[in-house]
Amino acid sequence: MTPAQRQRIRDRHRDALQRHGWHPNALYWSTTTVQETCFAVLAEAGLRPGDRLLDVGCGFGDLAAFLRRQGHDIDYTGIDLSPDLITAGRERYPGLNLREGDLFEIDPPPQSYDVVMLSGSLNEALNDDGDYARRCIRRMFESSRRVLAFNLLDARNDWIASRPDLQSFEPQAILDYCQTFAAHCELREGYLDNNFTLFLYRQPPAANA
Repeated sequence: MTPAQRQRIRDRHRDALQRHGWHPNALYWSTTTVQETCFAVLAEAGLRPGDRLLDVGCGFGDLAAFLRRQGHDIDYTGIDLSPDLITAGRERYPGLNLREGDLFEIDPPPQSYDVVMLSGSLNEALNDDGDYARRCIRRMFESSRRVLAFNLLDARNDWIASRPDLQSFEPQAILDYCQTFAAHCELREGYLDNNFTLFLYRQPPAANA
């Protein structure tokens, strides 16, 4: 991601936050229901008490609040490019560990988090044929000790595919890519008509139990 692309994302979120305030629309989610539907699928990755969890592109940190409402006791860290979203998140969730920056700038050590998650933050079109997204997926997996869970927009959806401002992918193509480095991959579809989720495990889930 170039400096100009980083700044464009920061500017878009600053503008959206000024227009919508603390609301999923400031993160370019259509509704809270859609946002939390994606969160609920991510939670199927399998969380354990005390897991260290890294949320890449965390926005306000809403994933942490959602997981804790579901009874998950996690050690949460969120990172996001937007200083405005991080500031708003710290105000909304005092004490939550939120850091400003890109995954590659923060550069977490290998297997430094039990679980890494990403929801919605690879939807920005960068006109790079998905190269940044694939590098980000690989880097997130390297940072996870047990599992990476992330979602992407589904290019098979006609409306999504028609949007030049959105980055979307064929699920099978991303699954094939992830299977080149992850020991076990699982694809989730059908919860929304324009979204899919992948779980990348270092070992099959039964071996992780």
